[in-house]
Amino acid sequence: MTSEVDETPGMTEALGYEQARDELIEVVRRLEAGGTTLEESLALWERGEVLAKVCRRWLDGARARLDAALAEETSGEADAE
Repeated sequence: MTSEVDETPGMTEALGYEQARDELIEVVRRLEAGGTTLEESLALWERGEVLAKVCRRWLDGARARLDAALAEETSGEADAE
């Protein structure tokens, strides 16, 4: 069975945060609207899980970069004193 939510695994990894977030919003909208078959709903749910993980990785990476920048800034201030 093919559906609109099938996608090549490598393509998901290449999604930027905003793309994954926007697609996740659309998946949630479709699930909340109903009117899909059980099979389609399951496929949408699974796609949403994948997209949520992509978003989480982007956010975790951004947090790590911010933490590193703040640590570097704090370290630089301590060295200046």
